[in-house]
Amino acid sequence: MVKLVLIRHGESAANFLNTYTGWSDVPLTALGVQQAQAAGQALAKLALPFGHVHTSVLKRAIQTAYLVQEEIDQNWLPITKSWRLNERHYGALRGLNKDKTRELFGKAQVASWRRSFSNRPPLLAQPRRSRAYQNFPVTIIPRGESLKDAERRLIPYWLDEIAPRLLAGENQLVVAHGSTLRALIKYLEQISDAGIDQVEVANAQPIVYTLDDRLAIVGKDILPV
Repeated sequence: MVKLVLIRHGESAANFLNTYTGWSDVPLTALGVQQAQAAGQALAKLALPFGHVHTSVLKRAIQTAYLVQEEIDQNWLPITKSWRLNERHYGALRGLNKDKTRELFGKAQVASWRRSFSNRPPLLAQPRRSRAYQNFPVTIIPRGESLKDAERRLIPYWLDEIAPRLLAGENQLVVAHGSTLRALIKYLEQISDAGIDQVEVANAQPIVYTLDDRLAIVGKDILPV
């Protein structure tokens, strides 16, 4: 048996302000730091030796990963930061207050953009490229994404980078974002397109999967923090 641990980052500045973030790079709040430390402390009680850490290129996830590694006393672990683990891109909604968008577009429309599997938010006119992506083709930068789009870019990373390490018997730690972890959970648990609407991933609450030698799920625990 092998363990796969998924952790969403702690509270970010955008979570605190209730704004859409996506690929915008915002830090953790003071509470977010405490949440990440608490997640690491909860995980430390399991005394799991990990082989690798995977995170996005966004600082809220990277900061969380570092804080968790500190708490489990595994700072030495190799870590891979990939744009494929970035949060879903919220397009033209990025930076807007979520309550304000409900006033502008209606609750039903916003709920569809946020929770459905295939609906995209309003797209940016042009993709915005930061230094973090300068070594990649501009085609990787979205103008906006549905959860389905995020899953499409995420799964190759799972197949190429995470699954082979699990199959080799190495426990893996993934620290990412609410939507990309929902997409991965949908894939792993074979949740329907409609059913994923009901799945939530809380900030900094470790989800621990026990997998067999074919990576079928034989157990799932959400650690109290």
